[in-house]
Amino acid sequence: MSLIAAIGIGAMAFTGCSAINQQSTAMEVTVSDGVHLDMGKLELRNVLIISEAAGKPGRVAGSFYNDADSDITLTISGAAGSQTEITVKPGVPLILSTASDQAILSTVEQPPGSVETVELRQSGAGSETASLKVPVLDGTLAEYKNLVPTAAPTTEAAAEATPTATATP
Repeated sequence: MSLIAAIGIGAMAFTGCSAINQQSTAMEVTVSDGVHLDMGKLELRNVLIISEAAGKPGRVAGSFYNDADSDITLTISGAAGSQTEITVKPGVPLILSTASDQAILSTVEQPPGSVETVELRQSGAGSETASLKVPVLDGTLAEYKNLVPTAAPTTEAAAEATPTATATP
């Protein structure tokens, strides 16, 4: 009889945990390398920064969706006064995921593998501000290799690289 009681108590102990804990399958999680945020009518999904190293430029990547009736301009401010601006048209997802996307912060404070805090300011259809901790990644993963921003050549470097014509007698 005591063996049956012990088994019953043990079974209650194991099944009782689910009565007070949330089911993991019912939790909403972001399954991506980036983070997400809702700012009023603007949805940010899988936002991350691709940078070569701390102190270098960083490309903002992610998806942005405007649920308003007019354009929303999002200003993203990072370290040392760096900032970039994107305009999101209503009802059309803006996906920043190619090397031609120009949403680049001139300086990223944190090295790849860490988190950079950026300040967000929305204008247009509503005005909201937020702070967001965004992961910083480098080109180690193949999908990000071509997104690492490179420094633009200076005027001097471009002048030095230009061959000069010489007259031949």
